[in-house]
Amino acid sequence: HVIFYALSPSEFHRVSSHDFAKEMWDRLMVTYEGTNQVKDTKINRLVHDYELFTMLENENISSMYARFNDIINALKEEAKDLSTVPLEDLLGSLMTHELRMSDQARNEPKKKTIALKASEDEESDEDE
Repeated sequence: HVIFYALSPSEFHRVSSHDFAKEMWDRLMVTYEGTNQVKDTKINRLVHDYELFTMLENENISSMYARFNDIINALKEEAKDLSTVPLEDLLGSLMTHELRMSDQARNEPKKKTIALKASEDEESDEDE
């Protein structure tokens, strides 16, 4: 009953078909926080934003700092508590990250370098 009274009418209709508080709570968590896969995707996006963070053109320091703080705060809210994550899940996350990094390195355009051969022409130096 406590959950029912705390919800708005639209939220109530989402969970009213469930009989147990745990089922209601789980439905609300998925509705507002997403599944574990959604959470992982959010974290990966935030880590990517953090790793590639640069100051935008025509951006002042205070707005850049605010943007950076938004990324950091979102990461703190979304990050997993490593004390409760099973070792297998942690290993899987690290392996996935490693694969993503190798894919990214493979897909980056290769920089071409051009070397010019310099020749010394003694006569042209004297003319100048």
